Amino acid sequence: MAMKRALIVAVVLGCLLMVARLVVPSIVERQQNHILQSGPYHASAEAEALHRTLLVADLHADTLLWGRNLLEPSRAGSIDLPRMMAGNVGLQAFTVVSTVPRNLNIDRNDDSTDLLPYLGMAQGWPLKALNSPKQRALYQAQLMQQFVTKSNGALMLLKTRSDLANFLKMRTGGSHVIAAFLGTEGAQPLEGKLENLDALYAAGFRMMAPTHFTDTAIGGAAAGVTRGGLTPLGREWVKQMEARGMMIDLAHASSDTLRDVTAMATKPLIVSHTGVKGVCDNNRNLSDDQLRAVAATGGVIGVGFWDVATCGQDAKAIATAIRYTMRVVGPEHVALGSDFDGAVTEPFDASGLVLITQALLQQGISERDIRLIMGENVARVLSQTLPE
Repeated sequence: MAMKRALIVAVVLGCLLMVARLVVPSIVERQQNHILQSGPYHASAEAEALHRTLLVADLHADTLLWGRNLLEPSRAGSIDLPRMMAGNVGLQAFTVVSTVPRNLNIDRNDDSTDLLPYLGMAQGWPLKALNSPKQRALYQAQLMQQFVTKSNGALMLLKTRSDLANFLKMRTGGSHVIAAFLGTEGAQPLEGKLENLDALYAAGFRMMAPTHFTDTAIGGAAAGVTRGGLTPLGREWVKQMEARGMMIDLAHASSDTLRDVTAMATKPLIVSHTGVKGVCDNNRNLSDDQLRAVAATGGVIGVGFWDVATCGQDAKAIATAIRYTMRVVGPEHVALGSDFDGAVTEPFDASGLVLITQALLQQGISERDIRLIMGENVARVLSQTLPE
């Protein structure tokens, strides 16, 4: 009898745990990721026609964090395969979050707390991933690879210049394949050891930021405690990143870290998602001089969609920030950096990117410059930085 009761209790607990893993992550995501206007989205005939011919690239999405099946349509978040196809997305960066401090803000965060293990437990992450930023990154990379494998050719993972060339050839030939590439929000997955770059590179990561919201052994974060520059380890990290063909992302870097990286970089740099102080002045966004420093490396600045980046809540605000950035550094250095699924409020989801095309047309931006901004600039930087 006692064994029977224990078995019943075990079954009940197992069922509750299964339900929790199905329900809790979805509830958490719906609390964190908001869309102001749900699709379907409609634009002018001119914008629709132009948008269908564009190579659309987005430099930042945190979708892998939330445990959704990327291949299936969802009402949660901003990105899944059907919505990317509807938005004519061609290139999409999937950026991995590996630590999240409590009371996250854009001014000052320390690394004494970390909320990510709780989300990981709710999703049933492997035990080794719960206490290791490196293992969390590797686990999310594994998820991405599974989506690619199960996509029947609709998704591919970019790792080399040859991959990029094959993708561009397929798109030119009329294929709607979407190319993903992996990045990390901050150098936390290194766990202070540059040798960990080997495992991350092998898992497919081709972009990494020195910092996220907290300082790291590599350098200071814009919203960190020290806000310092590159450390000696950080200077070696820059060299090793470039030697491997991994792109450096300065989205959350402190002013001093951005200064140090731009001064020593020999390859184009990326700011995957940001705003500009000239349009929206706060600690999260970049000054004109910082924009010029990134552009001087041949890099690109991904203009964000959320309100902290644009001080607005629609495609017009995004286009205004893009136009301002163009005026400072030229259209060749501007890109999209949505921050989709990044625990922010977005004006629309991935299927609504045509609204940006329309807003750019309405602001008098030429078709040539729209093509650069919407994706061709990102393809250029990838071609210049990915390994052979």
